[in-house]
Amino acid sequence: MQRNHYNTNFNKETFPVVLICDNIINAPNIGSLFRTADAFGVEKLIFCGESIEFSRKVTKTSRATEKAVNFLLNQDIYQVVDNYKNKGYQILAIEITTNSKRIHHFKFPNNKPLAVIVGSENFGLSEDVLSLCDDSLHIEMYGQNSSMNVVQATSIALYEITKQIKGQ
Repeated sequence: MQRNHYNTNFNKETFPVVLICDNIINAPNIGSLFRTADAFGVEKLIFCGESIEFSRKVTKTSRATEKAVNFLLNQDIYQVVDNYKNKGYQILAIEITTNSKRIHHFKFPNNKPLAVIVGSENFGLSEDVLSLCDDSLHIEMYGQNSSMNVVQATSIALYEITKQIKGQ
């Protein structure tokens, strides 16, 4: 029998992971990021940028998880990243770069909190933001496309992160 919200018994857990979203403005993506953050027990979801709107589309897509997820809006990603660096978080970018590492080969620490940065739907992360990161990680892909939707990439990344943290 298929399970639903009322008859599942997943253990609620929060991981020391902050998800920082740089200039993600598409309402369905914002709503889906709330659902993803909730599903993977993210400590906090932070939206950075100037044109972020919480419309009915966000609420509809989030399926009320915006009420359950600790989140923040802040225009200045540099301030946000600096704040988490000063708190001792390891800063990780999910972005394909010349120096990025395969996410499934990366060993996530179980003794240090993580700040994971994902970039805009159209442009990804800027060189300036990438320069703030301790590491850049990419998801191995096997088709001809070189990118995937930000929510899909975030879901895959958070799955790998929480899988490793739980396994350690």
